[in-house]
Amino acid sequence: MEFGTPGELRTWLTGLVLSGSKTATAGLLPLDYHAEDEEVEHVGEVLAVVDNAGAKVAEIEITKVELTPFAEVAWEFAQAEGEGFRSTEHWRETHRRYWAGQGSEVDDSTTVVCLWFRVVGQ
Repeated sequence: MEFGTPGELRTWLTGLVLSGSKTATAGLLPLDYHAEDEEVEHVGEVLAVVDNAGAKVAEIEITKVELTPFAEVAWEFAQAEGEGFRSTEHWRETHRRYWAGQGSEVDDSTTVVCLWFRVVGQ
């Protein structure tokens, strides 16, 4: 599992995971799964967390998976991402901008894969 894009963002997000502040992450079904021919993670799946160099820094276990329309992502999830969002609107603005930068326009019906996890090894 790689968090964010390489560089400062990945370093920051990986640090939040390792500190326990970040216990959830979001992906877009069309961008991160369909385009990559990847299956959605499942509860109980254990994944390696890698840093900018591709080195394993931790293992996480998926504890909950929800496929949710972008406009319906809950405040509980935004908080669990641990990135200091002030509201669901702030979460939506930030994520819409991030995904647009990845070449993927998001509308209210775009499916977001909401993953909750816990660190099981470092």
